[in-house]
Amino acid sequence: MTPDAPERAPTDPGPARDPGADTADPRRAAREAGRAARDLFRHLWILIAAAGRGMLQAGRSAFSRIAGALTRRRDRARPVAAERSAAADTVPGFAEGQGRFGRLRRRPVLLAAGAAILLPALALAVYLLAALVTLPPLGGAVVETGQRAITVEADDGRVFATRGSFRGQKLTAADLPPNLAKAIVAIEDRRFYSHWGIDLRGLARAAWRNAAGGGVREGGSTITQQYVRLTSLNQEKTLWRKVQEAFLALRVETTMSKDEILLGYLDAAYFGAGAYGADAAARRYFGKPAKALTLPEAAMLAGLVRAPSQLAPTRNLGGAKERADVVLQAMVETGAITQKDADAARKQSVTLRSPPEAPPGTNYFLDMIAGDVKRLAGTDGDMTVRSTLNLDLQSLAEGVVARRLDKDGAKRKVGQAAMVVLSKAGAILAMVGGRDYEDSQFNRAVQAKRQPGSLFKLLVYLTAYEQGLTPESVMDDRPVRIGDWEPENDDGRYRGPVPLRTAFAQSINTVAAQLGQDVGIPAVIATARKLGIQSELPNVPSLVLGSGTVSLLEMTRAYGSVLSGRAPLASFGIHAIRGAAPQPLYVRAEPAPAGTLAQEPRQMMLDSLQAVVDSGTGRAARVPGQIIGGKTGTSQDFRDAWFVGMTPDLVVGVWIGNDDDSPMNRMFGGEMPAGIFHDFVQRASAQLAKGRPRPSAERAEPAPAVAATPQPAPQPTQQPTPVASSEIRGVPEVIDTGTLSLRGRTVHLLGVVGERGHLARQLAKYLRRREVVCSVSEDAAGRCRIEGDDLAALILTAGGARASDDAPPDLLGAEEQARAERVGLWGR
Repeated sequence: MTPDAPERAPTDPGPARDPGADTADPRRAAREAGRAARDLFRHLWILIAAAGRGMLQAGRSAFSRIAGALTRRRDRARPVAAERSAAADTVPGFAEGQGRFGRLRRRPVLLAAGAAILLPALALAVYLLAALVTLPPLGGAVVETGQRAITVEADDGRVFATRGSFRGQKLTAADLPPNLAKAIVAIEDRRFYSHWGIDLRGLARAAWRNAAGGGVREGGSTITQQYVRLTSLNQEKTLWRKVQEAFLALRVETTMSKDEILLGYLDAAYFGAGAYGADAAARRYFGKPAKALTLPEAAMLAGLVRAPSQLAPTRNLGGAKERADVVLQAMVETGAITQKDADAARKQSVTLRSPPEAPPGTNYFLDMIAGDVKRLAGTDGDMTVRSTLNLDLQSLAEGVVARRLDKDGAKRKVGQAAMVVLSKAGAILAMVGGRDYEDSQFNRAVQAKRQPGSLFKLLVYLTAYEQGLTPESVMDDRPVRIGDWEPENDDGRYRGPVPLRTAFAQSINTVAAQLGQDVGIPAVIATARKLGIQSELPNVPSLVLGSGTVSLLEMTRAYGSVLSGRAPLASFGIHAIRGAAPQPLYVRAEPAPAGTLAQEPRQMMLDSLQAVVDSGTGRAARVPGQIIGGKTGTSQDFRDAWFVGMTPDLVVGVWIGNDDDSPMNRMFGGEMPAGIFHDFVQRASAQLAKGRPRPSAERAEPAPAVAATPQPAPQPTQQPTPVASSEIRGVPEVIDTGTLSLRGRTVHLLGVVGERGHLARQLAKYLRRREVVCSVSEDAAGRCRIEGDDLAALILTAGGARASDDAPPDLLGAEEQARAERVGLWGR
């Protein structure tokens, strides 16, 4: 038997009335209501008659106790009665008066006893009649499961996240898996096929066990009662709901077959992890329809309905297996299977094919595309979304941002950072919306509006180039006054005549202010709109230095327009959406022809952007062998620092600052933001050069690999003198997670910054009595292997240490994986 109500999903807002429940044919509804009313009154009469017999028996017992008390009282009063008898012989009328007096004294006792029985019976009858009259219609409530289920794939087809509530397909009699039906009946309601909706024997057994256990340990609800509760009532634990549940259960038993009730229950029950219904649960946990469930899988699902959130195998596989063993034993006890079948089922392994929990950092991206999914594919049914996210680049982006913030964030008073990576076509390949999604779900890449500073100069110079100026055009760097505004250069110096290329590369404010006056602020705003910036921009002279507010995604798109030549460049996060039908619900088509930037001004702008990185304020973004362009931006009082850069294939935007808009410690866009860009591009280029095939957006078919853009070969440099190394074997002692003692020598694992404490103790336990082989140089640095695996990579992947700044790319990648999965020292 089950508890009063199965555990509900944490986000389930409860049942809601079905507006179509009252629109049926009136005559048919009247006939059905009449039949149901007759059945209900018949069952009610049976219940009232049984209650009356019980009350009559109680009345008889009460009268017996009263008669006994009166007899005892009479016996005690016999001496007094003898005296009264003598008086009766001498006093006329005495005996007659005593008889009337005795009858009057007994009458109130009888009236009180009758009232004590009849009034509660009458109140009970009125209560039951009120519950009967106000019964809701069968099926008049539907479970509101919140957002429909969405399975999200990366751009290469890997599933990395699920959201919402799974509904699956409704079961039919042909699809009902026999093992699941037997398992549900065995563990939930063994007398399901013999009772008439309410199991009085089960209620008595549950009451006895709860009383013996000192609390609610077992419920008395039948499967029929649970079905009507899920489909016709709310989930309040009140006597009123239980009475109506009983009446509806009686009604259901007269209008539906047992198999129909069981099918309805399996379609409505909650199985945890957002799965409503047995088919949804089978697909959610095992990647198959319900009709294909094996016996151990069916037993595991049947065991979930009592506590679905606690026992969901995605979070508590051990508990789910233990509960499945209980279900198998219940099936043996009811004769559904033999003990041999149960033993064989316990030996079979149950493999979960459930989508993993979304890496926390990807939730910023998932939040962003949620609205697009609803707009593009409607609201009905479970669906699969093929996104544009590149999981390798996403992990890399999160890692380089976290590493820079961990290293210099506190010292430079930098609390937050955001990053956007776009392809040349506008696909969002990676997005970092903040330092930690679990601490704050505010997406600083999309939702935050901040002052871009000199980053906005791209729009001023592009407007000037479109109006006939060139990078070689000369302007005078001198003090400027425009109304009450007097812009100054960051270094307080004035250089005199300078070419526009140099003025842009050095981010000279006075030249940008003069250009803004020459081309006109309205023209600059028009260029911003053409490049896709939608934020409100003030028509003031200081706009040229970024006094308006924009989002990081907007600015990154604007720079992407210059790279691609499309104006505007539309960013997107979804390739395709598929539902249950073979035909996709949505496939991103080639965008309609949009405006294009004039070729000559665009090339001039690209040349100026490259000058920023080659010789200007963005030198920290340079990557050997790569063609890089970009622009730095620093807002007033160092409240925001930006860098948006580009390679021939990517556009990367970076912002850092504080949520409370407090100043940083003299942080310029050419420092940490440009450094984050450098770290990302340096390693992303190697990943993209692998040319891994990407599946088709519509189907999981491999698409041809795109050849990597050839890069100039790096110039040969003088090779350092090799350091002699030696090989040592043995069982090590752990000093910290980055330092070992092996045969009397200290070995520092190359690229690893060790941790002490419990992490070191865990490593020591792992290495106990296990041999490692280390190649150690004269400076005691080396790399060790254990059973063929690189020990440093194992430690970093498990979150047992941090990678040093000069760690090889493979070790940096191992640390980023641990960060993304929140394991070890990165766990919360």
